[in-house]
Amino acid sequence: MDISDGAARIAARDILSGPAPRAASLIVTIYGDVAAPRGGTLWMGTLIDCCARHGISESLVRTAVSRLVGAGRLQGERIGRRSYYRLTPDAGAEFSEAAGILYAPPAAAKGWLVALGLRSRPPGWASLGPSAAIAPDRADMPRPDASVLEAPDLAPEALAAPAADLWPLGEVAERFTAFLQGFAPLEDALRTEPGAPPDGAEALALRLRLVDAYRGAALADPRLPASALPPDWPGHRARAVFVSTYLALAGAADAEIGLNLGDDTCPMLAETEASRWRMERLRAEASQKI
Repeated sequence: MDISDGAARIAARDILSGPAPRAASLIVTIYGDVAAPRGGTLWMGTLIDCCARHGISESLVRTAVSRLVGAGRLQGERIGRRSYYRLTPDAGAEFSEAAGILYAPPAAAKGWLVALGLRSRPPGWASLGPSAAIAPDRADMPRPDASVLEAPDLAPEALAAPAADLWPLGEVAERFTAFLQGFAPLEDALRTEPGAPPDGAEALALRLRLVDAYRGAALADPRLPASALPPDWPGHRARAVFVSTYLALAGAADAEIGLNLGDDTCPMLAETEASRWRMERLRAEASQKI
């Protein structure tokens, strides 16, 4: 069965016939969305087949995997005549942190943190001078070894312009806008057209494109307090489109993973405790916005 005729089919065709993602980026997405919650290991043939649906050749896949091995993100193992690649421990930790942002983001920043007497600046902090920095006050923000002051949220006119100077808000907004241009039509069609969800192979391909496109913007987003963002900030709409589309595609995509992505040595389950946790968090987020 294919996507039914109508807006959903047009939107899906536009996405899957568009420019192919970079091979390394899509492979990282495959590991993050498919492999990480299912043990973290994939057969090379699985990667080649997944990428082929997006117009990425076998040679590009093998080159990208080799580079990811060289960068310490993947490590390989040969079993019989087949090569398998799994996440390294360091990469696994990075993927876990990224998964938190994608599938279960922490509560929005409630204010600001200001560090004084800073020797080194942790990720996410913006410099205010040689030994001072500012960051959004979120539960996942790393605290530096320095004096840290908590500041309440401030009026928009007090921080909007400085925030745009301290963080790349313009670039992040462009990424979210590009994501919306690509996926908002699909989200709308899947939400409103009866019988629109695609079959398993197409659902998985669309979900991988969805995650790949959203991941770049979401991981670059400093997730500042609302007062520091412009009133037309596209990140809010992008998040809603991501959650809605992911949930609409998940059932068929996960079934496809269980049926066709594993082999006898490295079986892939349709669902695991980790994948169910992701779905539960996304459903809870979606229900809060109804």
